[in-house]
Amino acid sequence: MTILKRLTVTALLAVAALTATAQQPTTQENRLRLTLKQAQDFAVEHNYALQNASLDVKKAEATRWQTLSSMLPQVKAGFDYQNMCGYEMNIGGRGSMASMMPDSITIGDMTLPISFPTSSSTEQTSGGIPMNPSGTFSITASIALTGAQIVGTILNNVAIDMANITNQKTEHTTRTNVKTTYTSILIMEQTMELLDSSLQNMLRLLEATEASVRAGASEQINADKINVQVASMRNSIRANERTLKMLYNSMLLLLGADVNAEIELTTPLDEVLDVNYAAQLTMGGFNIEDNYDYQLLQQSERLARRQLTLAWMDFTPTLSAYYQYSNKTYFGKDAGFNMTPPNMIGASVSLPLFQSGTRMAKIKGAKIDLMKNLNSKQQAEDGLKVQYNQLCYDLVSAMENYQIQRNNLEVTQRVFRNVSQKYTYGHASNLEVTNASTDIITAQSNYIQAVLSIVQAQVALENLLGKGIDEK
Repeated sequence: MTILKRLTVTALLAVAALTATAQQPTTQENRLRLTLKQAQDFAVEHNYALQNASLDVKKAEATRWQTLSSMLPQVKAGFDYQNMCGYEMNIGGRGSMASMMPDSITIGDMTLPISFPTSSSTEQTSGGIPMNPSGTFSITASIALTGAQIVGTILNNVAIDMANITNQKTEHTTRTNVKTTYTSILIMEQTMELLDSSLQNMLRLLEATEASVRAGASEQINADKINVQVASMRNSIRANERTLKMLYNSMLLLLGADVNAEIELTTPLDEVLDVNYAAQLTMGGFNIEDNYDYQLLQQSERLARRQLTLAWMDFTPTLSAYYQYSNKTYFGKDAGFNMTPPNMIGASVSLPLFQSGTRMAKIKGAKIDLMKNLNSKQQAEDGLKVQYNQLCYDLVSAMENYQIQRNNLEVTQRVFRNVSQKYTYGHASNLEVTNASTDIITAQSNYIQAVLSIVQAQVALENLLGKGIDEK
């Protein structure tokens, strides 16, 4: 039975490990195989800017607790040691102090006896009171409350909310940046494939032209023109290779991964470039409350209102109370005077009366800051609504241009193949080949720009819409 249990537990652990592995990006020899979703999640977990934003939230929480702790009772303990180095208190004459004091004291109707410690040796020698070494142990508990402390706690809550919103905005921006870079890499790789295909076609044409030149059926200048086209394509490929390397380096920085790691992107471009999803963004409406910048403006307004309240708190009183316990001990054989009470409590109230108009000037400044904040918020609200309309227009235009450029690329590719076949059989001129080659390079460039435009417009709209958009 024990063996069966062990086998069952082992099997469950293996299934759990396989499930966890299936949900994580595949790594092998410092190589990352990432879908778009995995890349975004990886960046959220490892990106340094996002980690700093999370630390800002924790710092704001620590500041709040620091303010709260100042409103709670403060307890401290202490020990005080005193040694008079053998000094004796001498109060006139050579007699003892006890002989000079009355035996009793009358308070009202009561007569209380008074007794003093005596020492025959002291009376006979100095007639003074020995100041023996003493130690005092004390514990003090105190509390002080002001209106500024209460408002300060509320201000700290606002700061925490702002830090949380900034953290969410940073996460959203990180995801969209990863998506933009991811898509740019896929587009650049597709560009490389298109250029390589065009280069192979041009090399075949160059080979056929050079064969015609050797046979005397064509002039050398025709081969030279095609050779220039081949060199231009090769230069474009090398430039794109450098750009692609830069994009991969940017992706590593966004992910927060090892700079020496290799990345393999597994989500195809057609899935990332979801035109239907982009169209839905333009028809979903704009809830300004979901915009992170607007949320920060709302928190700024709250902060300005609390600052005004804090200025009014200068008129409120300060309440304080304390309790102290003391225990004084003499270390000599003769006890001394102990005039320290073991228990003591106290309370106080202080109210500021006159500060030459400083408080009213502070309140007036806080009111002006609040008015400025409200004006800025209203201006930003109007600007965000206008920006939404413009970004929707830009995205629609980008989608329309994308459809046109994709169709144009397909047409130019067919034209280039047709001209190449005609040129091979001598039914097309070298000029037609050159024009067809230039047209396909231009069409490829326009197509790439159209894809980038639609991605940039979509990401800009997603950033504006904020947390109301599901991450793709």
